[in-house]
Amino acid sequence: MTQEAVRVRVRDSNNATEEGDQEFKNTNFLSILATEDRDFLLSATGSQVKISELEGKIVGIYFSANWYPPCKNFTPLLVNAFEEFKSQTPGFEVVFVSCDEDLDAFNNYRACMPWLAIPFSDLNTKKNLNSRFDVEGIPSLIILQPDNYKVDEAIHDGVELLYRYGKQAFPFTKERLQELQEREREKHENQTLMNLLTSQNRDFLLGHSTSKLVPVASLKGKTVGLYFSAQWCFPGVKFTSRLISIYQKIKEVLLENGGEDFEIVFVSTDHDELSFNLFFGTMPWLALPFNDPTIKNLTKHFDVQWIPSLVILGPDGKTVTKKGRNLVNLYQENAYPFTEARTALLEKQMDEEAKSLPKSKYHVGHRHELTLVSEGSGGGPYICCDCDEQGLGWAYQCMECGYEVHPKCTKSAERPPGSDRQRS
Repeated sequence: MTQEAVRVRVRDSNNATEEGDQEFKNTNFLSILATEDRDFLLSATGSQVKISELEGKIVGIYFSANWYPPCKNFTPLLVNAFEEFKSQTPGFEVVFVSCDEDLDAFNNYRACMPWLAIPFSDLNTKKNLNSRFDVEGIPSLIILQPDNYKVDEAIHDGVELLYRYGKQAFPFTKERLQELQEREREKHENQTLMNLLTSQNRDFLLGHSTSKLVPVASLKGKTVGLYFSAQWCFPGVKFTSRLISIYQKIKEVLLENGGEDFEIVFVSTDHDELSFNLFFGTMPWLALPFNDPTIKNLTKHFDVQWIPSLVILGPDGKTVTKKGRNLVNLYQENAYPFTEARTALLEKQMDEEAKSLPKSKYHVGHRHELTLVSEGSGGGPYICCDCDEQGLGWAYQCMECGYEVHPKCTKSAERPPGSDRQRS
């Protein structure tokens, strides 16, 4: 699991022709790894390994870079999986395609990798692989099966599969993935608060009261938010203060109206217990104990790939949404109870409110004019440049440089001196 970050685009700008793409898709992949002057890959020790030695193995093409934190976070997970998979039938090999900026960075990063690599100096092969596999972000793990190594049959979401299923994903066949998806579907259909939050040796959560231990059973019938975060994650610390305010407002409204209750459970990914205690001490809600095995189970069950993340469970224990953080940012306390019906109503209200918003405006701290856009007119998911939180739907967007802010975050300003001429 990684701190959320904007995806890094690594695709080569020189797109191949449609005819060339088709030719590549019908080509045995192993031949693409070689050049006229090279029929080998580099081993972890720097020796040369013939590309032909990959025959008969499942091959993972790993696009990654030493300078990008999500890559450095995923690589240890891949190392652990590789060590287990390589001895299994039909065998497993990884080929590292570096997106590093220089040879020293490449060598430093490769020192922790027990697999093969394209030589750093072979820029043409790396660019060709980036383009032909349509790699748009890193880390990226492309999986090819040994029966044909056909590019058009490759699995492109190897990173997501390992985060989601771990070692169970092997051997990455369609049949295996369908089996895992079916198991996951059944597990979600049968999920309850008790089987999500308890274990064989624990049926309680941590609280802040004198007793400090709160039975999980006491949450039955409540809407519950599972809050994945950590003190080391700056966006997590920043979002926590906002979530505390929203949580308290929701609780106040429910108390006044006598409605069903709302609770949040902190699911910590802190590195040590002291950090956990300090961070949890700032929160008014409950928590799973530090380093509890349930944390890993929940992370996989809800496919949490970045933090902070807020998963909402309904009074019946079923998943309402995994986009709780986004809904809190967009609608604050009005997002409760986070259901599809509530979200649809809020979206409709936002569309109505947008009709009265200025079509364009200047924002404090940005020199270009911002234009009001919706998801259907050039907008879409974004990170607000003012509050650094997620946005969806309406936004004020700079057509010059891509700067975007929530409508609620705009701080009107006069047209800055020397700014571009205002559009008609």
